[in-house]
Amino acid sequence: MRTLDECRLYGIVDLGYVEESEAARIVEQMVQGGVDLIQLRGKGRSLDELAGYAARLHELTARSSTPLIVNDHAEIAGHIPVEGVHVGQDDDSIEFARRKAGRQIMVGKSTHSIKQALAAQREGADYIGFGPIFATPTKPDYPPIGLADIRRLHAEVSLPIFCIGGINIYNLQSVIDAGAKRVVMVSALLKAHSIVDYARCATDMLA
Repeated sequence: MRTLDECRLYGIVDLGYVEESEAARIVEQMVQGGVDLIQLRGKGRSLDELAGYAARLHELTARSSTPLIVNDHAEIAGHIPVEGVHVGQDDDSIEFARRKAGRQIMVGKSTHSIKQALAAQREGADYIGFGPIFATPTKPDYPPIGLADIRRLHAEVSLPIFCIGGINIYNLQSVIDAGAKRVVMVSALLKAHSIVDYARCATDMLA
């Protein structure tokens, strides 16, 4: 399975953006385009629904050694062999997420400031999301934090850092120039005319 150190482009299959029947096809296109790490997000979906999706999608991601992360619900990892779980500031603690999974998994945490990022590192996160860098419809309640802290964050935090929030092909270079090494794409990737081509362009820029 691909390690976090090898991951540059993180894609999220958000069931709020895509038709449920399209999820498998989208994952296949992400993998073909070179997305390194994929998260399943389904706000408002039942645990059983999400576990079912995770099981089907993991069959696809495992073939290419692409880690699959589930959002919020660590207990899914107790039944489905996903590689990790991602939690927010108001979700389970890192330790509790690992206990709920009942096995060794990677746990990532959303952070919105350098203070939160350092706290996540102390808490034992395997990686962090940092953002939203730009305004994004995915997280309308969070004001964008901009580019200014990215370089300082990389100097102070030793974990893999994935910048997130409104990042697309057109502003990606500015994020890289600000010091980012890894990014998350959500709506830009999901709405692309060709997910494969869009992902390949992003991975080339991040190389």
